[in-house]
Amino acid sequence: MQNLDLNLLVVFEAIMTERSMTGAARRIGMTQPAVSNAVARMRQVWNDPLFVKQGRGIRPTPYAERLWEKTRAPLLEIRDAASGDQFDPGKSGRVFRIGVTEYPVDMLWLPLRKLLEQEAPGVSLHSVPLHGNTEELLLDASVDLVIHYYVGRHRQIRSSWLFNNHLVCAVRPDHPMIQSLKSGDMLPLEDYLAADHLMVSLTGAASANVDTILRRQGLVRRVAMTVTHFAAIPPLLMQTDLVCVTPQAVVARAVKAGDLIIVPLSFEIEPAPISLVWHSRQDRDPGSIWMRKLISDFATTESRRLADYFLQG
Repeated sequence: MQNLDLNLLVVFEAIMTERSMTGAARRIGMTQPAVSNAVARMRQVWNDPLFVKQGRGIRPTPYAERLWEKTRAPLLEIRDAASGDQFDPGKSGRVFRIGVTEYPVDMLWLPLRKLLEQEAPGVSLHSVPLHGNTEELLLDASVDLVIHYYVGRHRQIRSSWLFNNHLVCAVRPDHPMIQSLKSGDMLPLEDYLAADHLMVSLTGAASANVDTILRRQGLVRRVAMTVTHFAAIPPLLMQTDLVCVTPQAVVARAVKAGDLIIVPLSFEIEPAPISLVWHSRQDRDPGSIWMRKLISDFATTESRRLADYFLQG
């Protein structure tokens, strides 16, 4: 420990987070030559190349990845302990990394950014893709927070309910499947099962909550197409015979414009609770508490606004 320069770990953390020498220099307020000099010292101290060029960026060596796994959580704890109990949003340059899917980004990022520009111009908000790995991202400190459906019970993971994700079945107005239905009629189960279905899949699996409900009744549907983002749903539904059960906010504008309609189903789909999730190490962190409150407040406001918008449509 006597010969260990902890400043090297700070530079190392910045490089591993940004995966770029330039980005790391900007992140910690150093010149790029100073970062390069620090990397040269790291290589000498740890007897490993640590980073190799890959295209326009860099790729950590296996040794660097192992070192990162062991040091990032302790570094966060040291930083939190040294920062004291005060957090001044107006003066902070903190970067919040949030694990999130496309739907909450569309819902929350604009109002959050407007507030940050006014009250915390130095604070950055970086979204990190989710692939069903909420606990993994939080346990290894890859993210500060996660916004997602979470029902886990890990003793170090905390969660707080944000809003209910209401699901609806959407199709184009001239879809052949619904031409014989009167307004307000439920779609017969056999017609729903016979349709070609569209769904968003973050993991590549062609199965969702709807399929679980159907399997309990010994039924299956055909998922004819999957996509990785919600923005693809409205245009696909408008121009094909696909059927999709999706969060209502995803299709609200298309429904209001008359490009899509909602069809009541003959079985109930419970809304999925969306939660704000974090690691217990950040329970008392003032910055995390501040960001969690912002997200909670905006989630309440935006979920109500979008629900009203949908109902008016």
